[in-house]
Amino acid sequence: MPAVTDSLGMLDAARSLPDQVDAAARTAAALTAPSELGAVSSVLLAASGDDATVARAVAALATTTCRVPLVVREGGELPGFVGPDTLVVAVSWSGAEPDTLAVAREAVTRGARLLVVGGGALAALAADHGAAHLDVGADLPAARAAVAPAVVGLLSALAHVGLVDPALVPVEAVVEQLRRRLDELAGAADPAARLARSVGRTLPIVYGAGPLGSVAAGHWKSRGNQDPKVPAFANSVPALLHDEVAGWAQHGDVTRQVFSVVMLRHDHEHPDDARAMDLVAELCEEVGAGGHEVRAAGKGPLAQLLDLLLVGDVTALRMAEAAGVDPGPVPILDDLARTLAGR
Repeated sequence: MPAVTDSLGMLDAARSLPDQVDAAARTAAALTAPSELGAVSSVLLAASGDDATVARAVAALATTTCRVPLVVREGGELPGFVGPDTLVVAVSWSGAEPDTLAVAREAVTRGARLLVVGGGALAALAADHGAAHLDVGADLPAARAAVAPAVVGLLSALAHVGLVDPALVPVEAVVEQLRRRLDELAGAADPAARLARSVGRTLPIVYGAGPLGSVAAGHWKSRGNQDPKVPAFANSVPALLHDEVAGWAQHGDVTRQVFSVVMLRHDHEHPDDARAMDLVAELCEEVGAGGHEVRAAGKGPLAQLLDLLLVGDVTALRMAEAAGVDPGPVPILDDLARTLAGR
């Protein structure tokens, strides 16, 4: 196996997730937040890049029980409805995402209530304007490594101000499941290492079902792109039933050599989505290099979502290790960000 340096300590970050999640929940419980944060008519979650995974995960988990409309916004412009009765949650682990900073500044201008999740310039903006600030996962090496604690911290904060049911955040059960999964991933039968070997040099296509499965699949794609630096793709049921499966009808001689399909399953799939996932798995057996299923474990939607995210993290790291690639730095993304910033 090629020698590889994990220069940012990405594997150690994954191993620390139970402690990070527990710390994030405690930080949120101690949040000094004005009582009016919960007295709003809408919530906007603003984020981009890996931080958008946090926003989408929170929306997927909270939308059905949140007592006000909850909207995710990726980009630098606020929707027209945002005003004094809106809570804008700006999420940026680094605190330096230009789009998220622009949204946070505009939220202040419009008189919206503001909660920031992250550090850097975003935290400074919160301090300047007396906004609530939640800093979680600050000692982790990258935004993609901080998704799980940020999800737990933000959900806990929304529960703290009375917007969502605290039962959505069963922290003890989540931490217990993450520890259990890490023990499995550290064992001789490490399923992440086995999956990484099976995928090999093929390109992973990751499918999930419903909002939770969509978030998990997108995170697996992102980690595949950034850690081993490979093309990876994601989609979800029911969306892929309207177009993507049609593309499997052509070029089977090529797709059987190029693509591996990973099906992420969880206990909270709608019955129709679960049936569709079974059918998609059957279709993909005929046209892909291999089909693989990863089933979530844990009690409740949050535990199962974070369980899937953790397995995806470690699988991507095992793929990077097998390829002799440092999973931490992503130079091309840094170069693009500097170019777009005019530096």
